[in-house]
Amino acid sequence: MPYGSNGRILRVNLTDRKVIIEEPSENFYRTYLGGWGFISHYLFKELAPGLDPFGPENKLVFADGVISGAPIGGASRNSVGAKSPLTGALGEAEVGGFWGAELKFAGYDALIVEGKAERPVYLWIHDSEVKIREAHHLWGLTTGACQQAIRDELGDQFIRVAQIGPAGENLVRYACVINDLKDAAGRTGMGAVMGSKNLKAIAVRGHKRPALADPEKVQSLAKWLAKSYKDLARELHEAGTGTSLVGLGLSGGLPTRNFREGNFEGAEKISALAIRDQVRLRMDGCYACPIRCKKVVKIEEPYTVDPMYGGPEYETLAAFGSNCGVDDLKAICKANEICGAYSLDTISTGNVIGFAMECFENGLLTERDTAGLRLTFGNAEAMVSLVQLIARRESIGDLLAEGVQRAAQSIGPGAEKLAMHVKGQGLPMHEPRLKHGLGIGYAISPTGADHCHSMHDTLYAQEGSNLQSLKPLGILEPLPADDLSPAKVRMFVYEHQRRALCNCLLLCIFLPYSSQQVVDLVNGVTGWETSVWELMKVSERTLNLARAFNAREGFDARDDGLPDRIYEPFRSGPLAGHGIDREAMREALRTYYQMMGWDATSGWPTAAKLHELGLGWVAKALEQYRQMSRQVSRAALV
Repeated sequence: MPYGSNGRILRVNLTDRKVIIEEPSENFYRTYLGGWGFISHYLFKELAPGLDPFGPENKLVFADGVISGAPIGGASRNSVGAKSPLTGALGEAEVGGFWGAELKFAGYDALIVEGKAERPVYLWIHDSEVKIREAHHLWGLTTGACQQAIRDELGDQFIRVAQIGPAGENLVRYACVINDLKDAAGRTGMGAVMGSKNLKAIAVRGHKRPALADPEKVQSLAKWLAKSYKDLARELHEAGTGTSLVGLGLSGGLPTRNFREGNFEGAEKISALAIRDQVRLRMDGCYACPIRCKKVVKIEEPYTVDPMYGGPEYETLAAFGSNCGVDDLKAICKANEICGAYSLDTISTGNVIGFAMECFENGLLTERDTAGLRLTFGNAEAMVSLVQLIARRESIGDLLAEGVQRAAQSIGPGAEKLAMHVKGQGLPMHEPRLKHGLGIGYAISPTGADHCHSMHDTLYAQEGSNLQSLKPLGILEPLPADDLSPAKVRMFVYEHQRRALCNCLLLCIFLPYSSQQVVDLVNGVTGWETSVWELMKVSERTLNLARAFNAREGFDARDDGLPDRIYEPFRSGPLAGHGIDREAMREALRTYYQMMGWDATSGWPTAAKLHELGLGWVAKALEQYRQMSRQVSRAALV
């Protein structure tokens, strides 16, 4: 790889402590781009169907994209993937900060971690030097203490650290990987996989930036962003995510009290503007990005909140706030700090606590079950205490650490209908009864319910800059947010692929680049003569690979659904009487399968579609698995 990337992928086997460097062809990079593309490829190709996500056979992939580390805003992210211990499906999460760029500067485009260490270790990647170091003295430390200990031990305060805290060590099924203390690869339990391998951290320091094919083109885009971001992303720059929280409540789309309601009376008390006015210390950002959308908060009473853990984003504000009926901003900030220190996904944690509160309200859990905690909606103290119990797997926290689906199954009759999840992953803090295309996205997401690679219908319900971003793909007219027609499915298909592309390139979805600017950025970094068409085909290829991986794990169209509550109309609030028609959603999903070239009954990718995407080897493997499954089924009948 002459430009943008290093052409080197690092493979570390913790069982036999072997380090290998692989050098894929440039065509490999152009086929998958990085991130989710790399992860889907390696997991399908190298993992046997049905393996235990916590077993040593699972592989943990840290992947950059071809633009990662370029000196421009939005190109600092990396992706983490493995078979998910939360869903049993493909697991993948993206994260910002500085670690992804540092890995690229150290000379590697991805890291594949295999096997399991006999005792706790951490990786030290220093340019061409790769070492597996003992970490028994780091095991049990919070992320802040661990990062400082590693930097002191290695004598360099600029080392970037991706790591887990005690929640990852304790195999909380939705534990995450934390970069730079403030940034989380939050969803699908990648931190738990890291803990299962006895891998505490990956410390990285690099000094070589890959050459750019056209530095002037990249610099021109960077200058445009530096000049334009205050007009195009002013709210993000001034307050970060969460300025829309109050507006979502007014429209009926703010998940409240475990998705039972869509508006919250305490919304103004927990918004990003309340953070700005009451507890914010400053704004922070990722490598090379001028927007600086990350909040940093400091609180001294009644909770002590350390600013080194940043501050809560929208998802966290809603998950611990409206979803739990809590309007205590300081308690929400404390819950966010605990999640950062212990490496917990804030979305899944807030989701499962809201679930537990409704179980408590309905008598399915009592104080005998909860170690004396009164898990009533609005009880901020109980919410904060429960976050700690989950991270430590203590008392009721041990049950809830299994995730909302497993917890509901353990609690028993009546609990499962209160569990807000898809494929085992808790719903993010966006309401499908307001955004029906989002409901399609939750249902078909290969990683379980996810808002980042889905569609937010309200952005495309009228003419404006958001719809303008889809016009190069042929989506020319706005559609109502509650539409589920074939035209909406078509809009979803293209938007879903556009967002998945960001997960392959590792390009931040908040950056206001047009489709042509994304093409210009990729060409400026790599020297390719790519196009919107080629990049979108990479995204489609990745989504089909992910779907094929899940098919091989036993998932099909029967797993593409929403919680029953989402089909039920709201009883009150701005969307009173509004739900999602179940049959309309089923028809939309069937239409989606057909538009994607998937079997309309099973939802599996067809061989023809896989071949069209250059994935003939996947079609062959999937057919072999299908035949094997039939033989097993016949044997069972006999």
